[in-house]
Amino acid sequence: MSFPPSASGAMKAVRGKLHFPVIMVCAIAFISLLYAERTSIILSSNPFFKIKSCSKPEAITKNKNRNATEDKLRDSILDDRDNLRDSILDDRFAFNPEECSVENGEWVFNRSIKPLYSDRSCPYLDRQVSCVKNGRPDSGYRYWQWQIEDCTLPRFDPEVTLKKLRGKRLLFVGDSLQRGQWQSLVCMVESIIPENQKSIQRGRSHTVFRAKEYNATIEFYWAPFLVESNSDEHIIGNPRERILKVDSVAKHAKYWTGVDILAFNTYVWWMSGYTIKSYWGSFPNGEEGYEELDAPVAYRMALKTWANWVDLNINPNKTRVFFTTMSPTHMRSADWENPDGMKCFNETKPYMKKGFWGTGSDKRVMRVVSEVIRKMKVPVSVLNVTQMSNHRVDAHTKVYTETGGNLLTDEQKADVLHNSDCIHWCLPGVPDAWNQIFMAHL
Repeated sequence: MSFPPSASGAMKAVRGKLHFPVIMVCAIAFISLLYAERTSIILSSNPFFKIKSCSKPEAITKNKNRNATEDKLRDSILDDRDNLRDSILDDRFAFNPEECSVENGEWVFNRSIKPLYSDRSCPYLDRQVSCVKNGRPDSGYRYWQWQIEDCTLPRFDPEVTLKKLRGKRLLFVGDSLQRGQWQSLVCMVESIIPENQKSIQRGRSHTVFRAKEYNATIEFYWAPFLVESNSDEHIIGNPRERILKVDSVAKHAKYWTGVDILAFNTYVWWMSGYTIKSYWGSFPNGEEGYEELDAPVAYRMALKTWANWVDLNINPNKTRVFFTTMSPTHMRSADWENPDGMKCFNETKPYMKKGFWGTGSDKRVMRVVSEVIRKMKVPVSVLNVTQMSNHRVDAHTKVYTETGGNLLTDEQKADVLHNSDCIHWCLPGVPDAWNQIFMAHL
């Protein structure tokens, strides 16, 4: 700051005294120096405030050794600023299963988050879902995180998960999509378990992973319809030849008793596009007495049978029951405004349109699940993964998978329209987010 000529002349004329305005200027300059850091931090974000340095009398010089008090003040202001910024960016509530709607959110790309496993590091993955190992060239699908609108979803912590499962049996029951969720959870925790403290026992229908140190098991039981069918053990590929006994789960349910946490699902096997051959009660001609029912009708009958078993056999004080909603398929690229696409083959990013619901998710089935569970006596926690998964047109196994127990040949991979699997999910991938939500409910 330069002085006016009159003030400068006064300084020369008066000896031994400082003119009063000069004293004021010096005092103001000293205070400005002391608090310059604080002021600049507070006002730097406001375009209407610009701090300019002024020239000072020689008697006033900047102290090169900033004292500790000023450093602490500055750090405190910076911390306050960061906390304010974080609160502005994320004002969501802590996750509460009773209040947070997991279906309302968006997929956020985060390259800095490293997946807890890979299809090369986890020895428990099937070849069917080991996409990178099977030649998938892109990897971006592994770095998308589901962010709920109103709540903050806790990060998945393997150690915390195993502590929650200590002394317990967790059993996934359902189809190959449920098996994918089971494999995902096993792979997300197994790396922190010493080699001699874990084991796996595989069976045709029932597979058990043991974490010995925690006295815990993570199990999978194959029952694609939940109710009994002629395609349970020896899979019948032709949907027209499958027959369901929609009023019985007895053959399967003997594996469900004595379990601490049960997680069920059933959907994709019902969506063949044909009517379902179903029988119930005591038909005189046995399996020849089936009736062909529309899929939603047969589905409702089967789900009621499952619900009745749960209500009659489960003690909610000892066992928690979960139901995972349908895993969507992506067979029709026009659904996500890509009419020239080849099903899900060329997709490398989620489809971000809010509320997107494709033809691979049957709302009639969703309503059946809601209506049946609402009338049950035993409380069932619904893991609603359908809406969030609808957006993930990019995350399926496509041609980087196997069929009939064999990896696709180069010739099969070239025929992407007929051989792209747009049902199952690559691992790591979408089922990891399902398990993140699952563990947040426990």
